[in-house]
Amino acid sequence: MLQRQLELPPRHVYPPDEWRLVEREFYPRRMAQFETLFSTSNGYLGIRGAHEEGEPAFQNATLISGFHETWPIAHAEEAYGFAKTGQTLVNAPDAKRMRLYVDDEPFSLRHANLKGYERVLDMRTGILHREILWELASGKLVSIKSRRLVSLEHRHLAALEYEVTVLNADVPVVISSELVYEPHDSLPESADPRVARAFDGRVMHCRLQRSRGPRLVMGYETERSGMTLGCAVDHVISSERQARTETREREDHSRVIISVDVRAGESVRVTKFMSYHSSRTSPADELCERTERTLDRAMTGGFEALCEGQRRFVQAFWERSDIQVRGKPDADISSEVLGSWEQSQQVLRVNLFHILQATARAEGVGVPAKGLTGMGYEGHYFWDTEIYVLPFLIYTEPRIAKNLLQHRFGLLEHARERARELNQKGALFAWRTINGEEASAYYAAGTAQYHINADIVYALRKYVEATGDEAFLYESGAEVLVETARLWRDLGFFSEQRDGRFCIVGVTGPDEYNTVVNNNTFTNLMARENLWFAAQVVERMRTDEHERYESLIHRTGLVESEVDEWRRAADRMFLPYDEDAGIHIQDDHFPFRKPWDFENTPPEKYPLLLHYHPLEIYRHRVIKQADVVLAMFLLGDEFSLEEKRRNFDYYDPLTTGDSSLSVCIQSIMAREVGLDAKARQYLSYAALMDYADIGGNVNDGCHIASMGGTWMAVVHGLSGFRDYDGSFSFAPRVPGDIESVSFRLTLRGCLLAVELSQEQATYSLLEGETLAFRHEGEKVELVAGTPASLPITRRRAAA
Repeated sequence: MLQRQLELPPRHVYPPDEWRLVEREFYPRRMAQFETLFSTSNGYLGIRGAHEEGEPAFQNATLISGFHETWPIAHAEEAYGFAKTGQTLVNAPDAKRMRLYVDDEPFSLRHANLKGYERVLDMRTGILHREILWELASGKLVSIKSRRLVSLEHRHLAALEYEVTVLNADVPVVISSELVYEPHDSLPESADPRVARAFDGRVMHCRLQRSRGPRLVMGYETERSGMTLGCAVDHVISSERQARTETREREDHSRVIISVDVRAGESVRVTKFMSYHSSRTSPADELCERTERTLDRAMTGGFEALCEGQRRFVQAFWERSDIQVRGKPDADISSEVLGSWEQSQQVLRVNLFHILQATARAEGVGVPAKGLTGMGYEGHYFWDTEIYVLPFLIYTEPRIAKNLLQHRFGLLEHARERARELNQKGALFAWRTINGEEASAYYAAGTAQYHINADIVYALRKYVEATGDEAFLYESGAEVLVETARLWRDLGFFSEQRDGRFCIVGVTGPDEYNTVVNNNTFTNLMARENLWFAAQVVERMRTDEHERYESLIHRTGLVESEVDEWRRAADRMFLPYDEDAGIHIQDDHFPFRKPWDFENTPPEKYPLLLHYHPLEIYRHRVIKQADVVLAMFLLGDEFSLEEKRRNFDYYDPLTTGDSSLSVCIQSIMAREVGLDAKARQYLSYAALMDYADIGGNVNDGCHIASMGGTWMAVVHGLSGFRDYDGSFSFAPRVPGDIESVSFRLTLRGCLLAVELSQEQATYSLLEGETLAFRHEGEKVELVAGTPASLPITRRRAAA
């Protein structure tokens, strides 16, 4: 039950285009939203889609993954074990800033007489384009063209090209190319917990500022976290007339002023290369040296070489990750939310493209909930990565999935320390964090979500089973398995009131509208999988990997009796179940809560968390996001189809969809249990989460996890793809108005192409020799060079 009114951007401003996100006029009403959607990023460096001139803007943000400031969390009433230190991404100096003056008149989008305007994010090339035709009051016509990219090939590099042509007059043109740090936050104060906090004072201090010709360099250090940053820009200036340049500096603000007396029809082109390096340990001056080396290489190669490298990188991404959905030519979908197949394909690719930008060069860092498209959620990493983003990466780009898992495992010492703070054994990973320390000030919906441990282990297992990378499991993952299993065994207990079953109490599941509960079904199921997998891997190492097993014992102090305890706890895990209704209970007391009055809750009161006190919500039988329903997808082989249908029928009407992470899972499960119209509706909501601003907070950044969930809703939903215990299977369900769906998966080192139509599924092995899987329960042995076209015999999904 999603209580939202969808409002798509107007089509005459934002037209459908399968490969491009297009804005045909300057449209202030959607400015903040499209700053987010026009963001360019590579997973390390991100630049919001604000205009080069710097204003008007909702937020001029340049973000470096992991580059953060810390601050003391102030609790009105302290208690033992509360999180102490908050972390927030820092807005880095803005290097894209370009000020334009023609005939001494400043160009400002807010006030200019625009005779032409188009901005395009080209998803085939990874480049943001803008073309403007500006008419001055004097009648002079000025063409302003720009191209901008954050390099996917070169992690520390961005670049832009800014070209000005005066079409009908001889006039002076001045371009001020700037590198500027704004020490005072422009973030608005907000009571919305999803919005990043605004800092009261100065966050960074300048440690170095210098210039050499058209090269500008700055070095900074944060006030509390002690992180350092180097940033620098350099320029190539091209014009028919001689360009005069002047460099000016003041604190936090360096600029190169380029002056040219142009004649009618002549152009001035400024190419600007921008570099950022950050560190926890290196001094700012060393980082500045690194930025200059990065610039030296970029200047040698040139802007067009960067564009070509970007195109190749993006092309390789689409070759392994694209999804194509083709509608029947005669299908009438004019009444649907999107209204055209072209727009459906566009929105789908916008989702996939932003996952690319959030993860491509996320090396040694995590993926913030908003990627690097905005400062929502402080730039923190959550369980989103493991449950919603990693599935896409595991099956399309497993190398990046491995990088992200390795980063998470690198936070193990912080997780051990956090467990000690909570008087528990093993390790407890932070619910929200940048540096590994718990940054959630609200324990009921933060620290109490112990399921993050099992989520991380679940992602590890999926990665290993999909890739066969057992060396990574033994060398990096086993230690995490031991410490998370220890946590679960210490957290739970064998309850006499539950006939000796293993119970886990005082935890919060994915549904944050029911907190600190006993025996949350999702948590107990995931903890059981964690315990079983840990026991299985340790026993296998003891038998087959003697040296690695001895090393594991040395690092963890593991004793064999612990493994027996893990298995006993898993085998005796308590799972709340209503025998009469035949449903899995979300937690022990869920059925006894007061029903929420959905009928008399107006749409403007959603999300509930912004309009009702938490206690009011906690007293009621209302769900923020899929909980049991999520468990049915992740651990689908633990439920019968009949149980899935009964559970879905019970929980779906109670689910508000107040989390962006819910509708994608609801779509998958609705499709599996045969509720095709509902599955389609939820898939539309997932795909449109940011394009239609369903959550009302896209201004603060994209919902990267929901974008991953959109991929899941198509691939897992329409093809029925499942991966249990390393066995792959498909059970396609294609809606009647879809002609074909095609995508690719990377499985065990093989590249598999899947194409679905109404009547058959065609599987082709593009890389690799052989691959085994099941199609509608029947075993398939696919061989390279011999596609398999198999009938879809199960009931087709209704349109």
